[in-house]
Amino acid sequence: MTDIVAKPNMARPLTGATLILAALLIGLGNFLVVLDTTIANVSIPHIAGSLGVSVTEATWVITSYAVADAITVPLAGFLARRFGEQRVFISAFIAFGSFSLLCGLSRSLDMLIAGRVLLGLAGGMIIPLSLTLLLRIFPAEKATLATIVWAMTTTVAPIAGPILGGVISDNVGWEWIFFLNVPVAAAGAAGLFYLLRGRREETARSPIDLVGLVLLVIWVASLQIVLDEGRNRDWFAATEIRVMAVVAAIGFISFLIWELTAKHPIVNLRVFRHRGFVVASVTYALGFGAYFATVVLIPLWLQQNMGYTATWAGYATGIMGIFAVLASPAIGAAAAKMDVRLIISTGIAGMGLISLWRTGFTPDMTFLQMAWPMLLTGPFLMMFFIPVTGLCIASVEPHEQADAAGISNFLRTLTAAFAASLVQTGWTNAARVNHSELVGAMQQGSSTIEAMVASGLSTETATTLLSNVVESQSVMLATLNMFAAVALCFAFTGVLIWLAPKPKGPIDTSGGH
Repeated sequence: MTDIVAKPNMARPLTGATLILAALLIGLGNFLVVLDTTIANVSIPHIAGSLGVSVTEATWVITSYAVADAITVPLAGFLARRFGEQRVFISAFIAFGSFSLLCGLSRSLDMLIAGRVLLGLAGGMIIPLSLTLLLRIFPAEKATLATIVWAMTTTVAPIAGPILGGVISDNVGWEWIFFLNVPVAAAGAAGLFYLLRGRREETARSPIDLVGLVLLVIWVASLQIVLDEGRNRDWFAATEIRVMAVVAAIGFISFLIWELTAKHPIVNLRVFRHRGFVVASVTYALGFGAYFATVVLIPLWLQQNMGYTATWAGYATGIMGIFAVLASPAIGAAAAKMDVRLIISTGIAGMGLISLWRTGFTPDMTFLQMAWPMLLTGPFLMMFFIPVTGLCIASVEPHEQADAAGISNFLRTLTAAFAASLVQTGWTNAARVNHSELVGAMQQGSSTIEAMVASGLSTETATTLLSNVVESQSVMLATLNMFAAVALCFAFTGVLIWLAPKPKGPIDTSGGH
């Protein structure tokens, strides 16, 4: 995993304008990568229509990026030790821009997914190394400022993603959500190459756990295929799904055995011997997964069933950033004084109650009625996000903190990818079940059509209108079902955090980033 503590004998920290500009460019790299986790969410209908595929198929654009991003996190530490943080970061920055160009030029879903996988592989190295580099270039006494730069880009980027994605998709074209990265990444990489030139880096020929990496890729990719394709192939009725499920299970078990016995494991599973880390990291993963499921579902529902454009769906999702940014300083200060378990559980409870609030949504609700719950989500999200990352780090030995940071973020990213698939599956299945139940309950369907025909409509038009009403209601009910399921997940997660032992002393919330 990536080293997060500056080593002795490294190049001296930067100063003045050089420090400020380098910090901004490094933060920009992290911002772009995190931005791309959500910028495509509101663009899925545009992408699906342009490439001639279903919206369900197009959601691979979201999950493929998240999975590839998660898989690369363990590899970033090895590459940094082998070639140096600066070289790897700048190379990944350039690769991110190049693969973004490939995504924008895609004219088929397969090509776009391949580009998103490559984009995720490059981005997975930028996220952990961005903090490492920031801590390298800042003086030791200003390390907190370095973590603030990193934390703000990590927090603001996923909130800005839906807004930018919506505006760009509606007014320019979905391709430009990827083309936008190209000049920014090129300028950022060139600027960093100039500013950091000549700085000495310590490298070592550290061994890579190639077997562990291959097993990780196999079980994660296989499980994601099962989750994404299962709903399209009638789940385990399809031979391919059964085979991939077996491969995922065997791969996961083999991965656990290998990593627990390898001399230089790519993922140090020994940190799971700490109860506090287990509880905090699982809470982190489940809580973020439930949140991410919501920000995937809401834009799709608004565009497909509520008549929203991608721009307004982006506004509806990104509005949470207003209170989130304003509340962050106070929450960070409170985490240094209070039992963070209370702050975390309060944040999760707040998000759970908001999910319950959404179960009262109706098809004729206004933008403001829909936006208020999202707006109020911001502070609760920060109450969860800021202290839980610090708790993950504080729960392990000092020499294990880099591993804990990497593993917790790996689980968070991976769970987000799984959550996106699961909520899509649940939404589709619930809509199908609700549709069947509504049709079965319509005792006066024929008389309704006859009345519509009597008013001057043709039989075909009357049938289509009634069918559309039933379809709209079934999807609305399915959406409410998913909000209820998310609320239950938050309820479980909010209780789970109390299984962690009470932290001894204040939590350093910067460590988790």
